[in-house]
Amino acid sequence: MPELPEVETLARALRAPLLGKTILGAEVRWPRTIARPSARRFKEQIRGEQILSVARRAKYLRLQLSTQHLLIHLRMSGDVLVSAGESEAGKHDRLILHLSEGHSLIFRDARKFGRVWLTPSPEEILGHLGPEPLSAEFTPQWLFQALRARRRLLKPLLLDQTFLAGLGNIYTDEALHWAYLHPRMRSDALTPQQAERLHDSIRAVLEEGIRRNGASIDWVYRGGEFQHHFRVYGREGQPCRECGTLIQRIVVGQRGTYLCPNCQKGTEAPGNLQERDLERTHGR
Repeated sequence: MPELPEVETLARALRAPLLGKTILGAEVRWPRTIARPSARRFKEQIRGEQILSVARRAKYLRLQLSTQHLLIHLRMSGDVLVSAGESEAGKHDRLILHLSEGHSLIFRDARKFGRVWLTPSPEEILGHLGPEPLSAEFTPQWLFQALRARRRLLKPLLLDQTFLAGLGNIYTDEALHWAYLHPRMRSDALTPQQAERLHDSIRAVLEEGIRRNGASIDWVYRGGEFQHHFRVYGREGQPCRECGTLIQRIVVGQRGTYLCPNCQKGTEAPGNLQERDLERTHGR
């Protein structure tokens, strides 16, 4: 699933070709792609809207239109492309917006998990999200207090979008290694120094991911190169870039997790907490 750096990279790439374009019509090729409103009302309401800005919130693309907001969540396999001129619709094209100047905005999604919202009130969809990890709101002090206020496993908490927006499996594993923290540590057990190190590591790994245009680890991701610089993710059995110890893969909260058992010794939470956190993460 694309995470913050991949979605940010995509938003930046879409700005130039989309800004100022008017939406002339919509072709909904998979109605369930439209989460809100109905596909019929979507086609009616979006016609004539002008694209004023292209941004990102968490893992959502956010297009501000003349009177509404278009939100796109790529989920597992979604992608957004801009086509200039007429082109034949692809097998996995779920939504096509026909734009002025002969352009088209295409939402392509092989697995059909991606969703699109058209709404005048984007906070109805985005309001539950936690702070942005690259924002001024995200400080070491905030993170320490937020971690202490919860008694959860560290990695599942960082993956919780209501706690902190934008992190996924890749960048959480990378950030925890940068911070020398075990993914099964208890969140309220971190010291202020560890919380500050985690804060700095989260920012550093996300900024590095953006600088390298994200990670291209599957056929749905295009153009990124951060995968060539992973410290732990996907490197099971390979030597740690810090100490040379072989990287291990474990399961935390039903998510495959990569770590260095030497750099990230930490202290694992007790088993009963692991079970409760698993229920909390996957029982929603």
